[in-house]
Amino acid sequence: MSIQDSPADLSELIRQVETLQSDAARASAVSALGMVRDGVITGEGPTTLGRIHFSRSLDADDAAWCARILTAAGVRDVPVSRAEVETLFQIGEAGADRSDDGLFDDLLAKAVVHHAAAASGLPVPPRSVALQPETAIESWAPTTAVGVNIEVLEWIAAQMRGKRRSNRVLKTLVAACLIGAATLPLVASLPAVIDLAT
Repeated sequence: MSIQDSPADLSELIRQVETLQSDAARASAVSALGMVRDGVITGEGPTTLGRIHFSRSLDADDAAWCARILTAAGVRDVPVSRAEVETLFQIGEAGADRSDDGLFDDLLAKAVVHHAAAASGLPVPPRSVALQPETAIESWAPTTAVGVNIEVLEWIAAQMRGKRRSNRVLKTLVAACLIGAATLPLVASLPAVIDLAT
């Protein structure tokens, strides 16, 4: 879908995320997040209707759209997917100007860690709990590398490297996991990501 899509198209995507299950709902969530990204980039489109929205700006309404999409009924009980996280990183990078009081960065950090923990086979709470602003990420996120998949950490580091904006919460959690991972026999795979710890 392109930024020319109508509000009806966005409404249909939201309906799909709320009613479909698992993979189909996740695909719709990625498409809906893409519409938020396009709205942040251009300042136009269905996610910006009814308000003044400048291009390359990210506001509280954009963060609310992302939260609504990521916690919709169809995806509420499945881990955050890599495709969803990639689109969130794109939204974060597109939003050069921020007026969201840190809501998006909080959501991004929680979504990334939710994906990383779940992809590593670690238990995670439902999205409806983990991604809420009032839920402290420290209450459920892994704080050491024990059990965290090194490939997933490397992927996160690659996503974070070279970005204009730095997510301090996410950077701190990844660095803590990497320091813990240094005690594991996988040290050879860490030089590519260890720069996050500085």
